[in-house]
Amino acid sequence: MRLRRILLILLLVGGFWYVTAHVAGDLRSLGLLKTSGGKSPLELTEAHAAPEYDSEEQNNIAIYKRVLPSVVNITATSLTFNFFYGAVPQQGQGSGFVLDRAGHVLTNYHVVEQANRGIEVQLSNKHKYSATVVGSDRTHDLALLQINAPNLQPVTLADSTDLAVGQKVYAIGNPFGLSGTMTRGIISSIRSVRGGEGGPIEDAIQTDAAINPGNSGGPLLNSRGEVIGINTMIASNGAEQSSGIGFAIPINTAKAVLADLTRYGHVKRPAVGIQGGYPIGPDLAQAMDLSADYGVLIQRVVPGGGAEKAGLHGGTQQRYLGNQPIMTGGDLIVAIDGQQVTDPQDINAMMDKHQAGDTVSVTVVRGRKQMTVRLVLGEAKE
Repeated sequence: MRLRRILLILLLVGGFWYVTAHVAGDLRSLGLLKTSGGKSPLELTEAHAAPEYDSEEQNNIAIYKRVLPSVVNITATSLTFNFFYGAVPQQGQGSGFVLDRAGHVLTNYHVVEQANRGIEVQLSNKHKYSATVVGSDRTHDLALLQINAPNLQPVTLADSTDLAVGQKVYAIGNPFGLSGTMTRGIISSIRSVRGGEGGPIEDAIQTDAAINPGNSGGPLLNSRGEVIGINTMIASNGAEQSSGIGFAIPINTAKAVLADLTRYGHVKRPAVGIQGGYPIGPDLAQAMDLSADYGVLIQRVVPGGGAEKAGLHGGTQQRYLGNQPIMTGGDLIVAIDGQQVTDPQDINAMMDKHQAGDTVSVTVVRGRKQMTVRLVLGEAKE
């Protein structure tokens, strides 16, 4: 009886071993059995396989990784006084980006405007540095800072001349103090807008990429990760948050003034040398019996300015358009360097491409005669 039990046990063990061995062999042949080195290939695939991204996602990730080290968080500290005349420090935050390895950082003027107790720049690696203001341009809402930091990674500046509506853009900054945030959108429009500091922003880049408080001064990028603009403001209903309409200063505007900011600490803005320019359209030209149906009618010339030295004339007689006074009898500017002028903003945009001391060709209509004069640009008085 005992012998029979032993034989039965041996038979069961042998059968189990036979089945296990053959099943293991099948699994090993399929590559599904664990090896002595560790996990099976199936488990390795589930645990460690890299996630798959489409080409657009890969480009988004590549841009973020490449540009993030160049984007900084800026904290501006100011000293105010409470009801009891006690000093109270206040801090405002914005963004900026590294221009070169010498430590120059570009941001918005309004980010650092009130900083009377210091400016601190924090890099993406969380290291913080004290910053000084090299120069500022209130009109274009730009400020150039400098920090002393090692191993800086500058951005690549693009050309913002040929931007197109519908072009994909990215914004990287620190909205609401949340550092290293990237949003994506398109260029919705390119238009002239009035900046937060009162000056016009010519060819401002309108985008639907989410821009919120704290994004100011950060870069707006193209699909190659190059800077095409400086995020500066949003259209808001009073809630001070993204409404899907944000604006950036074109990077070419900044390029035009960087040399002056570095050398003088301010912009030596060029000026034609006129005070007041009235835009003329077809209806008004007909009513005033002008020989051109567009242009900017000179109201006054600045004594000693470029316009006066070039022999241009201001108005000689005051008339009224409704309740608005207008000086008539002066020269009508219709072109500068061959580019048509239809309103004073056209002149401002052209000045952004020049420096004080440059010579331009100004075409004017005087009476029934059209003439072109050479005019040396002076320096605008702020």
